[in-house]
Amino acid sequence: MLFSIQPPQGGDKGGRAAVKEKHKWLWNHRTLADLFVVLVGIAFYLCLSHFDAVRTAVAGFFKVFTPFIWGFALAYLLNRPVRFFERRVYRRCRGRRALSILTVYLIGAALAALLLGLVLPQLVQSVMALVGNVPIYLKNIEAFLDRLSSQYNIDSNIVDQVDKLSSDLMQKVTDLVKTAAPQLLHFSVAVGSGLVTALTAFISSIYMLAGKEKLTFQCKKVLFALMPAPRVRRLLEVLSHANAVFSGFIVGKLIDSAIIGVLCFMVMSILRLPLALLISTIVGVTNVIPFFGPFLGAVPSILILLIVNPWSALWFTVLIIALQQFDGNILGPKILGDSTGLSALWVLVAIIIGGGFFGFAGMLLGVPTFAMLYSLSGVSTPARLRARGVDACGEPLSRPPAETAPGGEENAP
Repeated sequence: MLFSIQPPQGGDKGGRAAVKEKHKWLWNHRTLADLFVVLVGIAFYLCLSHFDAVRTAVAGFFKVFTPFIWGFALAYLLNRPVRFFERRVYRRCRGRRALSILTVYLIGAALAALLLGLVLPQLVQSVMALVGNVPIYLKNIEAFLDRLSSQYNIDSNIVDQVDKLSSDLMQKVTDLVKTAAPQLLHFSVAVGSGLVTALTAFISSIYMLAGKEKLTFQCKKVLFALMPAPRVRRLLEVLSHANAVFSGFIVGKLIDSAIIGVLCFMVMSILRLPLALLISTIVGVTNVIPFFGPFLGAVPSILILLIVNPWSALWFTVLIIALQQFDGNILGPKILGDSTGLSALWVLVAIIIGGGFFGFAGMLLGVPTFAMLYSLSGVSTPARLRARGVDACGEPLSRPPAETAPGGEENAP
């Protein structure tokens, strides 16, 4: 053919552009965000549908990493003492980091040896004496109740009911001990496994303390590689604030609880109350828990002393109330200061929620965690209110006064 119809110049490019425009919606950010939300919803539904399997898988995952989690916790607690020795004691020495770590762990080993060599045998002896003297304590309680009944003309039926209740309680305790006796083999296996975990945690904590700058740099490098720089900087600010709240609260609470335990032991020894070491240890350990700690330690201690000597239980009740007032009004504020910034209501909420989900660790860590979230919300909420142009009551923000020109006339906006 002499003539042929040629496509217009650039027609191929126009067709490709039309196809590209037609399929552009498949990969834009809005579509990917919607797809991500749908996938997260499906995953959440599957997790709820197979909650037991998910919980087992998560528990198995954390079980594998348990030594390193404990190692991180140990390194985090010892970081402040190591930094103190490194900056104050060995600041002019070569290898000051290694010397600081060695010194801190030697001090920790000495305290552990003191605990195992002096305190632990007396604790075991106190528990064995308590269990072995249960019949004598029951007779003392019966004599005490009879004396009260004859002195204050109390109805004998009430005394019999109290006596029966105490006998039933002791019988249940005895049955519990007999039931737990065959579990000693499993306990020994658990102790062996715990020793391996403790050794791994100990070694990993040393490596973490020795190379903390390198580990921090590697984590920052990964974050900057995966996320935009402004978000990483904001995340680092949040983590720095969380570290200040956590370290200040936990270290201060440990010191506060140790002082309360020692004071309890000294006063009980002066008053010649029985089982002073055992009960002081219970009081000191439970005092780590904010708000509920003194009550959690006082209740079992009072029950133990009621079995041994009711008058001792009465004196101990007065003592624990005095210690609680001293700790809450003088010692605690002096050591902790306002490290959390939370009111009593939010402390109570944090302890209940943390304890309900994570037990003892949740009751301890719930308060600093909630304090961190509370502080972050206090920073972000005003910024969001300003961005919306309203105040905390929802009223529009008043505009700043217009700038006035040198001639006296207001500048146009």
